[in-house]
Amino acid sequence: MTHGSGARPGRTLAAVAVVQFMVSLDLSVVNVGLPQIAAGLGFSEVGVTWVIHAYALTFGGLLLLGGKAADRYGRKRVLLLGLGLFGLASLVGGLAQEPGHLVAARAAQGIGAAALAPAALALLTATFPTGRARVRAFGVWSAVNAAGGAFGVLIGGLLTEYASWRWVMFVNVPMAACALALARRGVAAGPPTARGGRPDVLGAVLATAGMTLLVFGVVRTDRYAWTSPVTLTTLAVAATLLATFLYVERTTAREPLVRLGLFARRSVAGANAFNLLVGAAMASAFYFMSLYLQRVLGTGPAPTGAMFLPFALGVVTGSVLAIKLGYRLAPRTLLVIGGLLTATGLAWFGLISPDGSFTSDVLGPSIVTSVGFGLCLGPVVSLATAGVAPSETGTASGLLNSSRQMGASLGLAALGTAAHHRTGRTATPETLNDGYALGMSLGAALLAAAVLIALTVLRRTSPPSRAEQTDDREPLPARD
Repeated sequence: MTHGSGARPGRTLAAVAVVQFMVSLDLSVVNVGLPQIAAGLGFSEVGVTWVIHAYALTFGGLLLLGGKAADRYGRKRVLLLGLGLFGLASLVGGLAQEPGHLVAARAAQGIGAAALAPAALALLTATFPTGRARVRAFGVWSAVNAAGGAFGVLIGGLLTEYASWRWVMFVNVPMAACALALARRGVAAGPPTARGGRPDVLGAVLATAGMTLLVFGVVRTDRYAWTSPVTLTTLAVAATLLATFLYVERTTAREPLVRLGLFARRSVAGANAFNLLVGAAMASAFYFMSLYLQRVLGTGPAPTGAMFLPFALGVVTGSVLAIKLGYRLAPRTLLVIGGLLTATGLAWFGLISPDGSFTSDVLGPSIVTSVGFGLCLGPVVSLATAGVAPSETGTASGLLNSSRQMGASLGLAALGTAAHHRTGRTATPETLNDGYALGMSLGAALLAAAVLIALTVLRRTSPPSRAEQTDDREPLPARD
């Protein structure tokens, strides 16, 4: 295997793992605390979802800019800057006194994450370009990615019940400091891989604004019907901004956020479409299950977090299985198997009842869903970055993260709105249960669509050859 000058593969993997755990944890750590956050700061029932949207939209909308900046200005430099902003925004969020303060802090967290996440993933891709070590490295990455998201719910529940909801923000401060120290010492400062023009900031603003308005229009359908002038105007402006973004990417004199020709690679296009749908389904599933356990079954924040522990262990198990099976099965095959398992688990979740229990309604589907989800994480990253030129690995990494975050925000907006409409004006355990069950069932449909994309868009490939599995010294040509 070849590495950048001064690179230490083990330390780089450790640094990337800590960073990814922190970013993934922050995506889910607030979920259990949402009822307490709403009560403490005066959020409305629908308005509190912006605690999630503010992070996901800035994270997803600016990831392409973060990836491009990592390629142009140096991955380590961008990683360190992102970690500093992330930690500072977490501190400010924990001190928030009004809804707007917390939403703004969450948006700033998303900006920091948009810088550090693609830089970390690009470092991993460059350090482990092919072979058995690549499979192992992406397996570790996917395991900590999944563990951060799943254990975030557990940690959030414990902090909310025994400390305060503010600690779901404060917890990131020492983690960011530790990650910063580890990255400074463990990651080599290699030269930039791209030396083009300045990154396209206008494109990043257009993409983020367009997605924000799109989510805003969907979420507001609880007050304004789909056919109302307010909703139609909001969605029309969002579509115009996104269309302008595509035009700017084709014509800008600056370095575009993403070379649209990158989507000509079926592995890139298929992996990102798959990732968007999985992100939409899984973000909604975390949201619905945490609310089902607390608002329907009457479980406290700490026990709710503990009840997600089987899910966390299942995702890690699925990620480990993906490593072992990755030597025998093609990535597309693993995506299909994992997607089908996840869809089955979410459909099972759709059978929840208002007089149910953890053992009868949550435990079984948690195990099936989590193992399937874990099987998908490593292979989708490997496919999305396979064969991409070194100068575009940061962009490809940012694109993959962006598709997941945009999917998460759009999925939560659409499925959350559908669940809210099913619940109706009177929120009882029975009506809430009906809404959450519908949301889970719709998530299963999204996973089925993701499997269909994997079967029709992604190419048939072979597992790593024996030479790739045993020789990590020289990179072999990547296969699409």
